[in-house]
Amino acid sequence: MTDGVVNIGYVELVAASLLMLVAGVVSWRLRLGQTRRIAISTVRAFLQLLAMGLLLVYLFQYQTWWLVCLVLLGMCIAATQIAVGRTKNVVRGLWVDTFLSITVSSIVIALVVVECIIHADPWYSAKEMIPISGMILGNTLASAAVAIDRLFASMDARSNEIYMMVALGATPREAAFPSIKAAVGAGMTPELARLSAAGIVQIPGMMSGQILAGADPVIAAKYQIVVLLMISAATTLSIVMMCFLAYKKRFAAEGYYLDAALRDDGAGRGQG
Repeated sequence: MTDGVVNIGYVELVAASLLMLVAGVVSWRLRLGQTRRIAISTVRAFLQLLAMGLLLVYLFQYQTWWLVCLVLLGMCIAATQIAVGRTKNVVRGLWVDTFLSITVSSIVIALVVVECIIHADPWYSAKEMIPISGMILGNTLASAAVAIDRLFASMDARSNEIYMMVALGATPREAAFPSIKAAVGAGMTPELARLSAAGIVQIPGMMSGQILAGADPVIAAKYQIVVLLMISAATTLSIVMMCFLAYKKRFAAEGYYLDAALRDDGAGRGQG
């Protein structure tokens, strides 16, 4: 035990990985074809988390503002890649839009929390900045993927309506707005459900971790409230930015809606 925290040994850590046999057996019995993916994902989680732990040990000892910013940039790039990989639509320029929406929303909210709520000193303190940014990024990337899929699906389903609105003089933004509204709502739904369930259905990760580490449950609850609120704010900001940037990918420069025959999304070279 270290400072009230039970130190899990590597033998126990390997033993814990046997829990993934549940998913492996289900995949095998139902012939889902996910067994190899489950194994790879588990190994990646082990290596990536242990590597992050070693990196944070170094950062805590030798942190500089540029090194912390470099790590944050790497995390934002990785989050963008994962978010784009989860979307069903391949559109040119979507990676840039996703990177901007995820990065701006996550870093802005993280800075607000670190500076105005936690009062970290210095502002780039790796002990606060990296974990907080990581929690935000992990949630915003999932919500951004959901929102962008819903946006494009809604616009395609409303294609005739959009054609008519544009023909009658509506701007692309006006024609796309109902789809933007639906996509933002879809992206916000999981976060609102998480807020509603907190403290009743589940004890969220941050609070659970602090309690296991020996922290006062009330103090742990306060931190968890901050975490949930910052994730909700960052997620909302991210999906709003994402939708208002991405809807333009379905319109030509002249303002008309691009029919599926005029796109080349499947090859990854969509119309911009």
